[in-house]
Amino acid sequence: MDNDPTQCAAGAAVGRVCWIDLAAADLGSASKFYRALFGWQATARSANGGGFTELRNLGDAFGSIYQLSAERMQAGTPSHWLPYVRVADVDAVVAKALALGGELLVQPFDVEGMARIAVILDAVGAQLGVWQALDGGPYDA
Repeated sequence: MDNDPTQCAAGAAVGRVCWIDLAAADLGSASKFYRALFGWQATARSANGGGFTELRNLGDAFGSIYQLSAERMQAGTPSHWLPYVRVADVDAVVAKALALGGELLVQPFDVEGMARIAVILDAVGAQLGVWQALDGGPYDA
């Protein structure tokens, strides 16, 4: 990947895991833990009027950490990882997942200038993100 931050997701072929998010009960503690454990770098980024912490290893972006909302934590949602699979068309994949017995947890939406994403529940109850690079964005191959 030659330490090019656009290569993590852009280099992943359709159908392969390209990104991973950590929804954390304590973003700061999670960032410190993974920096100490694996040497991952964490950098604050802005998107869609909010923010997330981008994760990098040896200069390559591969995922992010975001703070779970107080509402989600009060509802009992624990910290958790969510992998994303690269797809050519998020909307088409969501429709196919629904036809195959899956459920839609998060409607497709654009992450400002980067990707179009959605979250599904598969036919056996596992969560999975689907991720489409936006044309002209940093992850457009």
